[in-house]
Amino acid sequence: MMQALKGVRYLNTSTVKQAVSELSVPVPWGEIRGKVWGPDHGRPVLCLHGWADNCGTFNTLIPLLPKECRYVAVDLPGHGRSSHRPPGVFYSFPLYLMDVRRVVDALQWSKFSIIGHSMGGNIAGMFSALYPEEVDALILLDSFGFLPTDVKRIPKVIRKGLDEMLQFEKRTEEKERRVYTYEKAAERLLAVNRTLSERSVHTLLERGLVQVEGGFVFTRDFRINLTNIVRISVEQSLEMQSNIKASGLVVLAEDGFEKVFVEQDQKRFTSALLQAYRDRNHTVARVAGDHHIHLNNPEVVAPLVSDFLRTKVLAQSDELKDVLTSKL
Repeated sequence: MMQALKGVRYLNTSTVKQAVSELSVPVPWGEIRGKVWGPDHGRPVLCLHGWADNCGTFNTLIPLLPKECRYVAVDLPGHGRSSHRPPGVFYSFPLYLMDVRRVVDALQWSKFSIIGHSMGGNIAGMFSALYPEEVDALILLDSFGFLPTDVKRIPKVIRKGLDEMLQFEKRTEEKERRVYTYEKAAERLLAVNRTLSERSVHTLLERGLVQVEGGFVFTRDFRINLTNIVRISVEQSLEMQSNIKASGLVVLAEDGFEKVFVEQDQKRFTSALLQAYRDRNHTVARVAGDHHIHLNNPEVVAPLVSDFLRTKVLAQSDELKDVLTSKL
């Protein structure tokens, strides 16, 4: 039997062999959807996807990870099958942090691990800094846990985001969402994200499209494309990072985020974050591959993540059980 939690629904449970179910967590504007792998009482692991992806990004990796864990991968609001935010609301890191808070509270987790890819890693890093007593392990996949912005650029960035929102609201009054054939939707996703394999494109489209009359539309909210107006400096990032108490694993792809998306003058920020992780005895590893290596070729990433979970989470749980048993 699935664990019954107030307000949380488990939908369309698959076969016992697959042990995957659909999750729905109610929120004031709708629901946050997701997928669940693993036993009811397994060690809880929250999985957060990257920008414009959905929880399907973990479909190929999770089956390769320790079976003793219970993995909950969510579609962040505006992505996959989760509800879009209300009209007039931005997509920003503080609101994503609140989304995680809502999900964790609904699941009644008091101690858990987080795996985050790209933007999901940045949310994971910030959450681990804000709630250090709750997160025992932090695994960042091609992410630095924070996304610093040069303080001199912040005013321009905020203004750009505000102007984009106003333009978007005016435009959507006249324009409906575009309908695609499945093939054209797949071509579009691949065109804007060259790091995805053909298989990965189809995996993400399982939750990234919804069928309508005449074809398919993308499920994601267009507002996720607007400039994020809530930014923090590298100094603020390092200060928050210092609050993290969880054991940390940072897995960077050699042809991933840093190479493709980080501008040359920003690399001093990522270097500072990586050095701070090393100084606090977190593990930083590099693997061959691109930004979606965890989805395209999960066998490259899985051994690192599995070993980390076994040594930093599962082994610690076993030691604690032994201590408690000895006192009885």
